[in-house]
Amino acid sequence: MSRAVVLGGGLAGMLAAAALARAVDEVTVVERDQLPTEPQPRKGLPQGHHSHILMRGGVEALDQLLPGVTDRLYAAGAKRRGLPSGALARGPEGWMERLDTDAYLLLCSRELLDHVVREQVLREERIGVREGTRVTGLVGDADRVTGVRIEQGGAERTLDADLVVDATGRATSAPKWLVDLGLPQVREDVVDAGIVYVSRWFTAPPGTRDDFPGVMIQMQAGTGRPGQGAGLLPMENGRWILSLFGSRGGEPPTDEEGFAQFARERHHPIIADLIAQARPAGPIRAYRSIPDQRRRFEKLPVPEGFLVIGDAAQALNPVHGTGMSVAAQCALALRTELDVRGLRPGFSRNVQAAIAKINQGAWQIAVNTDQGLPHVRANVPLRGGAFANKMAARVARTGCGNRMVINTVFNVASLCAPMTRMMTPAFLWAVLRGPRTPALTAEQAIAQFPEFGDLVKVDAAPRSTASPA
Repeated sequence: MSRAVVLGGGLAGMLAAAALARAVDEVTVVERDQLPTEPQPRKGLPQGHHSHILMRGGVEALDQLLPGVTDRLYAAGAKRRGLPSGALARGPEGWMERLDTDAYLLLCSRELLDHVVREQVLREERIGVREGTRVTGLVGDADRVTGVRIEQGGAERTLDADLVVDATGRATSAPKWLVDLGLPQVREDVVDAGIVYVSRWFTAPPGTRDDFPGVMIQMQAGTGRPGQGAGLLPMENGRWILSLFGSRGGEPPTDEEGFAQFARERHHPIIADLIAQARPAGPIRAYRSIPDQRRRFEKLPVPEGFLVIGDAAQALNPVHGTGMSVAAQCALALRTELDVRGLRPGFSRNVQAAIAKINQGAWQIAVNTDQGLPHVRANVPLRGGAFANKMAARVARTGCGNRMVINTVFNVASLCAPMTRMMTPAFLWAVLRGPRTPALTAEQAIAQFPEFGDLVKVDAAPRSTASPA
C-alpha cells in the first residue's frame, strides 16, 4: 500500500494532495491549524486578508486538477475579468485601451478559494487531514526520505511515507531538515525591493453593477523613484478589496487619512472617489517582508521520496499575482510525472526539476520589474540595467494601444506563454516601431467602461480603440 504525506493544508498542499490521490493509495495532509469549515480567514495565512488573483494559466491548471472547481467558484460569486478588456488598467507607461486579449483573471477572496478547493479535494476518500499537528523533522537519510516526525496534542510519533511533499510556505523548515539528513544547505536567491502591501475590504455602494470592472494601477520601475500602485478589485458578496503597494521608500501608510490620500495620488483620483462611496468592511492591514525568494532545491541531490512545492520552493512579492497560479501549475506537473513514471527511482528529482522550470518563468517576470526599483537588495546578479529599463518602458508604452503587443505581454504574465514569445520578429518590430496612436488620457480610459455606472462621472467621450494588430 503506497502512502504520501503532504505538509501544509493551504492551497499548494491541497492541490498537491489532489495530484497524488490518483496514483497513491493513501494521502495524509498534515496541518498545524484547525481548518475552517466555512470560507473564513485562517491563522496561519497572514496574507489571506489581502487581494488574491488567479491568472488564466492557474485557472486552467486548477480545472485540470479539479474538474468543475472554477464553475463552483463562479457560482459562489467569484468574478472573471479580461485583461485589459475587463478592468480599467494603467500600465507603467500609461492608461490602456480596452482591447480583447486571451488573458483573464479569476477574482475572489482567498478564504472562498481555499474553502471551495478544500471541499472538493477532501471528497476524495484517499485523502485525510491531521489538523493541529506540527511537523518536527524528516525521517530517513540523504538518499531517501521515509516519513516525517510529527507532534500532536503533546504526543510525538512518526508517519511513514513513500513520498513527503513540503507545501508549508515561505517559513518552511525544509532547508534545516535536509541539512540534518546530511545534505548541503540549499541555495536561496533573494531580490528584495522592500514591497509593502496595505489592504482594506469595503462593502460596495448601492447600485454597483455586477460587472463592475475594478481599477488596476501598476508600478513603474526604472525611474529612480519608488514604485507605487493600487488595485481595487470586485469580490464575492458585494464587496471590494483595495490593495495599495509601494517599494522601499514609497510604502503606503496605514492610517485612515494617509491610506485615502495614497489612493487619491495614483495618477487619477478615481479609486479614492470610489471608496469614498463605499463602506469600510474591515481594518487597514499591512503585509511586509515579502521579497522575491526562491530556494534551489533542484540544485541539490534531492533524496528519493521528498519534494518541495509552492511558496516553500519559490515565493514572489504579491504585486505580480502569480503565486497561486504557479502552485496550481506545479501540482499539475506533479500529477503528470506520476502518470508517466509513478513512484520510481528518480521521480523526486524529475518533479523538482519540473517545478523549478515552472518557477523560473514567474521568477524572471517578477525580477525584471523589481530589479528596476530603487534600493533593491539582492544576493544574485541583477541584469539589464538602463537599457533593459528603457526597453521595458517601450514595451509597456506600445502595449497601451497595440493589440498584438499587449496580448503577448499578458499571455506571458498570465503564465500561458513562455517569455520567448516576446522575442519573435513581429513582436520586436512592433516594439521598435513604437506607439502608433496618442496615449489615452485618464478620462478617455475611464469612459471606455460604462460598467462603472453612476459611481463615476467623466467628461470625455470614449476614443476609438482601433489599433494596429
